[in-house]
Amino acid sequence: MNRKTFHTVIAAMLLSLGLMASAQDKPPIRLLVGFPPGGASDSLARLMAEKLRDQLKQNVIVENRPGVGGRIAAQAIKAAPPNGLMYMIAPNATFTFQHLTYPVSVLGYDMNTDFTSVARLTSYPMAMVVNSSIGAKNAKEYIAWLKANPDKNTFGTAGQGGDTHFNGLQFGKLAGIPMQVVPYRGNGPLLIDMVGGQILTGNMLAGDALQHVKSGKLNYIGVFAPQRSPLMPELPTMAEQGFDTGGGDGWMGVWGPAKLPIAELERMQTAIKNVLATPEVKEMLISKFLQVSDYRPGSDVDKALQAELTHWGPIIKASGFTPAP
Repeated sequence: MNRKTFHTVIAAMLLSLGLMASAQDKPPIRLLVGFPPGGASDSLARLMAEKLRDQLKQNVIVENRPGVGGRIAAQAIKAAPPNGLMYMIAPNATFTFQHLTYPVSVLGYDMNTDFTSVARLTSYPMAMVVNSSIGAKNAKEYIAWLKANPDKNTFGTAGQGGDTHFNGLQFGKLAGIPMQVVPYRGNGPLLIDMVGGQILTGNMLAGDALQHVKSGKLNYIGVFAPQRSPLMPELPTMAEQGFDTGGGDGWMGVWGPAKLPIAELERMQTAIKNVLATPEVKEMLISKFLQVSDYRPGSDVDKALQAELTHWGPIIKASGFTPAP
């Protein structure tokens, strides 16, 4: 090695060590997840944390704060200082459906004023899933089974008052079968009970059930969307099977505290956009999570939330749903 090459190598090593020291000197960024480990929100947050470390040159850690459909994590974000060190990854339902079903006094936050919408991350199909022991693989077969087993008219959801909840209620209304919801603290615990046979039906992110469907333990009945998902084009929608619940694809987003400085907002948006644009992440989202990389800036997130409030408000009101205290 000549002297010039030696000096170049040493300079590169010193730069690398300097960047590492700089990253270690900064306090970590925390990504809050309002559900237990094992579900889509948690898995996506861990993937994003791993990839964002390199983009931000700063440690990024995931904290699970499960409870009441993501409400506990949202309350923590509201209370956090707007310094760019705490964000939340959550499904759209955490904001729209909680806002439509609970007053601000119960939620402990106002979705319109207490947060900064940072970015949309992914979109994904929502599905009805059943334990394969009941033998149903479509809506017609499932309804026949329900009529033969009227005491089994329960379905699980990752919390109460979300899109999976109301899709289930609407399905039961259209089928002429009153369905009863059983809320869980996330899809991870719900799937454990579904595979174990403690509950036989669940509405959830289609990707959360994928490995159990592949193993033959669970069956998809259909997706809650106007069109079939390009991620699983062989699976019919509930609408084309005669049960249009008004549902659509779900999506994941990132939110921070209100009044987040524009510099911190743009720094995180740029990092997220870069991560989601990489071929590795795009392929992993599809193959492992059954989600599509779908970056949108915070302004688009706000528009999407308002559109969902307009769409679901009348449906929820007509359902007569009253949230548990």
